[in-house]
Amino acid sequence: MLSSTLKEWTQNGQETGRSGSGAKEAVCNRSRTLMDRLRVILRVAFSFPVMLAAWNVLALVLLAERNLPEVDIWWHLRNAQYLFIHHQLPNFDTYSFTVAGQPRVDFEWLAEVPYYLAWRAFGLEGIEILMLFLLEAIFLGVLLLCYQRSRHIKASVLACWLAMFLATVSLGPRTILFGYGCLVILLAILERFRSKGRAPLWTLPLLFCLWINTHGSWSLGIIVLGLFLASGLVDGQWGNLKASRWSPRQLRQLLVAFAASCAALFVNPSGYRLIAYPLDVAFREHLLINSIQEWATVDFHGLRGKVVLVLLAGLFCSALATRYQWRLSDLFLVLFGFYCGLTYERFLFLAGIIVAPIVAEMLYFVPPYRPEIDKRWLNAAIIIAILAILVYQFPGRAQLEKQVAEHYPAEVLPYLESHELSGNMLNFYDWGGYLGWKDPKLKVFVDSRADIFEHAGVYGDYIRVHTLGDPVRVLDKYQIRYVLYPSQQPLTYVLKTNPDWKVLYTGQITTLLERVRPGQR
Repeated sequence: MLSSTLKEWTQNGQETGRSGSGAKEAVCNRSRTLMDRLRVILRVAFSFPVMLAAWNVLALVLLAERNLPEVDIWWHLRNAQYLFIHHQLPNFDTYSFTVAGQPRVDFEWLAEVPYYLAWRAFGLEGIEILMLFLLEAIFLGVLLLCYQRSRHIKASVLACWLAMFLATVSLGPRTILFGYGCLVILLAILERFRSKGRAPLWTLPLLFCLWINTHGSWSLGIIVLGLFLASGLVDGQWGNLKASRWSPRQLRQLLVAFAASCAALFVNPSGYRLIAYPLDVAFREHLLINSIQEWATVDFHGLRGKVVLVLLAGLFCSALATRYQWRLSDLFLVLFGFYCGLTYERFLFLAGIIVAPIVAEMLYFVPPYRPEIDKRWLNAAIIIAILAILVYQFPGRAQLEKQVAEHYPAEVLPYLESHELSGNMLNFYDWGGYLGWKDPKLKVFVDSRADIFEHAGVYGDYIRVHTLGDPVRVLDKYQIRYVLYPSQQPLTYVLKTNPDWKVLYTGQITTLLERVRPGQR
């Protein structure tokens, strides 16, 4: 770039000299060239596509601004803190009294580190900044994927908005955001390979090596890669569905990349156990899947479910009533994405990323962008206004602390610090990680590391207490002396009316109770 600019300046100077203008005109020409370049940059920066992208940024910030209190973030921070202090991963439980000492694999250790560093640098504001950066990067990637397929910026923005809406099920400071970022990169590489016949497939093993150390969603990426490879093993056309067979060279490249990616999965600190983790979730953690809302199937009575239904109907109608040519790889990926998203609501995020580029390509009837009628001063005013809103809207530390206090028992922490509790305490599931992060000396009953608690039977006992199945037996089994629970939960009401229990503390969202008569085992 620098050499070409110098060359251009030299040529301009020579032409000026030949015309007899002298060195002064050469300087003027150089200045004119710089001004022309600046005008080009400003034209691009204040163009209609950039203005639309700015709206995407604002919409995502508004959707995610209340999502900081994510239940897993606290023990993720604690795991990373343990790593920095002891220079090793936490391979056994030290956070609870119910499963203390039991072995556990830290499945997302590499994704925990950036959140912890962000917290050390800026506290809760740092976590918020990192979360927004990851989300914006993911959906900028989705927007580029859509444009890569459609070459239609308006259709790409509309498809990206759809993906963002589906992603609202999982917006927050979560380790899976790193997994979705890897998915976007994978799809971009595969689309380039499909459209151009070549792509940097050598990066896929590196991608999966990073992916497996950040989140268990790497298994979804392996399935996506496998479906893409399989779609090119046949050749033909069936109505609006077509498939093109890979050339021998392309097939060899994909097979080598797939095999190398599978081998790269073993580059992790826990070996085969990290690879087996997604299977463990799928086949052993039935209680977790049946009791956590984000693992439930899509509720078609809600707004998100209705949007999914309309999207499915639109895709089905387009297959029947339009001349849109479906690729076999697209069909495989859409079916896979919607199977995951409809079966487990949390994977609507995944479905949105996969489906958005196809939706953008289908929206060919949307009027295209016409640069000649672009109103750049209006675009500039809108972009500046959006930036001002983003700066104004960004929550300060006090606002973030207030968000946390609305969801976690921050109000009871001073009481716990000033009153030493001697005995086991039953805590609300969502609060376990927060309590342990705020007071490492406090050993919790359960937190949202559901795998280790379900395997030990503790999570099942917690569900029995929480649903009032057999609370007395469970409280006696674990010799519970204290219960820290939301004030509006049925268990709190039952214990408050029980003469064996008394209220030690009650606040806006929190009630702490103590057993005054010993239970019978």
